[in-house]
Amino acid sequence: MAKILIDADGCPVVDLTIGLAKRFNWPVLLICDTSHEMYREGAETLTVSKGADAVDFVLVNRVQPGDIVVTQDYGLAAMVLAKRGVPIDQNGRVYNEGNIEQLLYGRHVAKKIRQSGGRMKGPKKRQQADNDKFRDSLTRILEA
Repeated sequence: MAKILIDADGCPVVDLTIGLAKRFNWPVLLICDTSHEMYREGAETLTVSKGADAVDFVLVNRVQPGDIVVTQDYGLAAMVLAKRGVPIDQNGRVYNEGNIEQLLYGRHVAKKIRQSGGRMKGPKKRQQADNDKFRDSLTRILEA
């Protein structure tokens, strides 16, 4: 059975995702590290040791074709796509073969700028419209 996996470290749509999953009868697995432990009714939680990308590797090893993965990590999204999962970010953007390369390239360029002493603008403050876009996108995926 397909499931929803959430890269739960710092994810702002955990509760929203669990609510939608319950409505559509999808199981939810939260994966977080020991510095972000969380437990929510309606979801199973898997806590992993702290470490660079520890959550990502545990999550990608559990993904099956058709699973939905909520993450804002482009690298993890690329690995999920390779396993035929459906990655979506917290703002409702569904990652796909048509946008992942450009996103990964943008991440690479931003890292190079930061490494050379440059500064990048941070993300905008989260708005209710972001939650609405996420809800609409995830609902479309769950209904399909």
